[in-house]
Amino acid sequence: MAAMDEEYEEDGWINRNNQPVAAGAGVVGGGGGGGAEEEADGHDEPLENPQEVLGECLSKFATNDYIMEPGIFAQLKRYFQAGGTPEQVINQLSANYTAVAQMANLLAEWLILAGVRVTDVQAMVENHLKDMILKTFDPKKADKIFTEEGETPAWLTEMIEHHTWRSLIYRLAEEYPDCLMLNFTIKLISDAGFQSEITSISTAAQQIEVFSRVLKTAIAKFLNHPDDGATAIQECAKMVCHGQHTYVYSQVLIQVLSQEPKGGFIMKRLAQEITKYALKNNHNVTPITMALNSARHPQACEALTSMLTRNALNPADITVLYRNYSSPEPPPIDLIRNPQFLDLLVDSLFKVGVKINQEHKAKYIYLLAYAASVCETPGKKGQPKGHRNTNKDELKPTIQAVEKVHTICN
Repeated sequence: MAAMDEEYEEDGWINRNNQPVAAGAGVVGGGGGGGAEEEADGHDEPLENPQEVLGECLSKFATNDYIMEPGIFAQLKRYFQAGGTPEQVINQLSANYTAVAQMANLLAEWLILAGVRVTDVQAMVENHLKDMILKTFDPKKADKIFTEEGETPAWLTEMIEHHTWRSLIYRLAEEYPDCLMLNFTIKLISDAGFQSEITSISTAAQQIEVFSRVLKTAIAKFLNHPDDGATAIQECAKMVCHGQHTYVYSQVLIQVLSQEPKGGFIMKRLAQEITKYALKNNHNVTPITMALNSARHPQACEALTSMLTRNALNPADITVLYRNYSSPEPPPIDLIRNPQFLDLLVDSLFKVGVKINQEHKAKYIYLLAYAASVCETPGKKGQPKGHRNTNKDELKPTIQAVEKVHTICN
């Protein structure tokens, strides 16, 4: 029995105040709330009607187990400053003390003495408490308690160190997205390095700092697990496409990363896959894509946007693109390396049964060959800003190869 008692105490079920402790956080009851006392001491109380204060305090003292509430010290101070007598408050608190926390401790101790594992008892108490919180949580009261503290409560910092309570916060944040306390707690969790646990995009998207960390984690997963690239891309794209603000922010960030000499092409691929996912889910992201790729070439952008929006090619817009890309200063090649546009070109040239205007066929072939074979490199020092060196050595052979395959398919 002594060994069992020793094990019980080592697992931290009962603290010095005889209150239950579950995974580092108070499971039942508040434990006195010394932080509230300090907060109250640090501020001058406005003048109040003594009789109203006494009535309000006595009303609170008459509730069950009020002595366990975090604000007990602040209320006692108000009560005595208003002229309350010690005998009355002692009678009120003791008469309404039902010892819920101590009963929970006692039952937990009995279960452990009966042979139930400490971890199982801990899980029982925690799960029951989680269910009770989910049923009775009031975001307005939570925000009020949170703002009255004036600073991050110590119990909240301790609480987020444990997965059980973090998972509770995630569920509550999904149900109450406008709760200030929960949003702040989500940021604390992210700051503590647990952003990979935040799987709900609606929760992460509430704050740019939290979303940035979650996005960083998703991109890192994509880069570090090439064997599972399809799944990583799917998860990242789903998160980015949560809303317009998350899409624009993420694509701008990825666009900047794609300009890096190391790994830039991988980020371009990720951006394209995200765009593809957005279109598949009926999101009109074409204007955003065009704005990111080349706003300095309005004619080419307008022609491409027109076709992508309708998801169909037409000779007039193809002619505009052909004229731009056969000029001495063509637009960036990334503009026509759009997966949706390339799919349309491939279908028009190689899909059996698709008829193409013979007068414009050479332009279709030229654009596909250009996108597939031309290589661009950044300009060297001394060249104008934004200048690109274009290598077209493989363009002519590629045009010939595309023409040959097109003839076979038709």
